[in-house]
Amino acid sequence: MVAFGKKLKERQLQEWEGYYINYKLMKKKVKNYKNQIEAGSERRHVLKDFSRMLDNQIEKIVLFMLEQQGLLASRIAQLNEQQEALQERPDISKISDLREAYRAVGQDLLKLLFFVEMNAIGLRKILKKFDKRFGYKFTDYYVKTRANHPYSQLQQVFKHVGLGAVVGAISRNLADLQDRQGSYLSIYDQPTLPLQEPVVDSLKSAVDRLTHSTNFLEFLGQHALIMHDELPSTIDEHIDDQRYHFMSLILNLANTFLYMVNTYIIVPTADDYATSLKAAPTVCGVVIGSMAVAQIFSSVYFSAWSNKSYFRPLIFSSIVLIIGNAMYALAYDAGSLTVLLLGRVFCGLGSARAVNRRYISDCVPLKIRMQASAAFVSASALGMACGPALAGLLQMNCKEPVRETDIDEAPEQCSAVHNDKLEKGLAQPLLTSTEHEQDDDGDQECDASEEAPEESRKPANSLGAAYRLLTPSVKVQLLIYFMLKYAMEILLSESSVISSYYFNWTTGKVSIFLASLGLTVLPINIIVGNYISNMYEDRQILLASEVVVLLGILFSFESIVKYTVQQYVCSGLIMFVAAEVLEGVNLSLLSRVMSSRLSRGTYNGGLLSTEAGTFARVVADATITLGGYAERKNLLNLTLLPSLVICICSIVATCCTYNSLY
Repeated sequence: MVAFGKKLKERQLQEWEGYYINYKLMKKKVKNYKNQIEAGSERRHVLKDFSRMLDNQIEKIVLFMLEQQGLLASRIAQLNEQQEALQERPDISKISDLREAYRAVGQDLLKLLFFVEMNAIGLRKILKKFDKRFGYKFTDYYVKTRANHPYSQLQQVFKHVGLGAVVGAISRNLADLQDRQGSYLSIYDQPTLPLQEPVVDSLKSAVDRLTHSTNFLEFLGQHALIMHDELPSTIDEHIDDQRYHFMSLILNLANTFLYMVNTYIIVPTADDYATSLKAAPTVCGVVIGSMAVAQIFSSVYFSAWSNKSYFRPLIFSSIVLIIGNAMYALAYDAGSLTVLLLGRVFCGLGSARAVNRRYISDCVPLKIRMQASAAFVSASALGMACGPALAGLLQMNCKEPVRETDIDEAPEQCSAVHNDKLEKGLAQPLLTSTEHEQDDDGDQECDASEEAPEESRKPANSLGAAYRLLTPSVKVQLLIYFMLKYAMEILLSESSVISSYYFNWTTGKVSIFLASLGLTVLPINIIVGNYISNMYEDRQILLASEVVVLLGILFSFESIVKYTVQQYVCSGLIMFVAAEVLEGVNLSLLSRVMSSRLSRGTYNGGLLSTEAGTFARVVADATITLGGYAERKNLLNLTLLPSLVICICSIVATCCTYNSLY
């Protein structure tokens, strides 16, 4: 597959070739260090030599960057003098020329920002490679000692000190030259004033990518796992605006919202619906899980279909969902559990979340892609909260007046239901009442050359090929995603059965509980995205969240003490909130450690994570149904036990791959 060193060489500017990080040389050095240590060399000598080499590379980058920054500042100063002269004697033609001159400076600044960004990526990758080779947390030591020093050059690379001022100068002067019809306001007085300048938009996007800011939108957008290319595109490469239409994005988000409502609206009533069809309450696991089973297959063909079209898959999805919901509703009048299950299967076959993700990844411009990703997650969270809430609102006690014909026909109807073989069968036994370790850039540890065949650029063309691209770090992140989805599905799907058994909760109370859980998603993500993720590394938040999920699971178990509402609600809230936080950092790390070949094509990272989460839901719902073979008092502990085991395994796996999670 294509090595990072080769991609770096392809995308670098030829006139600045000698000032880029020498990634190929440093990679060879890392291999030599490994041999030296195996031959008996002291580790401290290796660390000292590697540190010196990094310092030299960073100094070369920074000195060149400062030189270019000075040239840009000098050009802006000269243009400012021309602008002052035009204030006294306005000349429309000269104003137009001056505007173009500022834009030219902006294009050159954009080149410099791409230069810094590519070198920053190279430094991160070589540090990561060093840590993986030696199992040593050298990155933490190097960054802390260099970044906190008063003469830090590393801050120049990763924090682009000074470049922001140049961006501000260009933006301000272009805004001043724009016709404001006599307005005295500037970008500083009113930052929201529109400035229709593509070069300024490109500069802002480049600065945002370079800083890797962890604000709320960034953090929330990570939940969507919208894959991005690991290296910046060439300067003139932009998304074709004709492929993006605002109303299309709104319809895409509306489809996401309605799908999540459709998924969770049946959760509070699934056990009652199963009971009304003479099945056990725990058959709700099959009812809820049947949709997830179908979604495992539908995700693949929807992902493949989105290679050719977005409109047709969504139309097909809507039609299939309408059919599925109609069958689910008619199952009651038909008295058939078979119709009910087929209805949920149809709903699963209409799951187009792969298309929803793919549209944002392929068609939304880069400058608003993070906002669109955050909107996707928000629509999903809102749909998850509204589904149970609607179920509670629609659960009204409307009673038909008793008529003589109803009394006469009742025995015949009951007889017909009991004669149905599927209902009888389900009711009887259940309760009645890779071989080579690879880096995230796709570079094999045992590679002999930086060169690679052209075919290695292509995306994975099968699930097997995608699986072979999974490194141990990626597999661990998928395991964590499986664990959190499993734990959440157990909590949500069995809530109606557990709460009715222990607390005699009505459907309305279950709906309020589930809706309240769903409404915690955005506030918790605001706190984590704005504060916690700025204070701690993603891998630290990941491990801490896993531990909190484990504590929530342990607290959920029924012991010799009477099981109370407070214990159930508090443990469920702890587990759900921790799982939501875990999902954000998990998908953030997954996007970083995953091969770039999984950022496009049918078998992409979004599909793999969707399949892992959907499979977790299937297994969880099957666990609930199988738990129906035991006594109801044991159902809670039996379903929580697998969650506990999987959570412990994920924590151990995280600790084993902790050093590679950058």
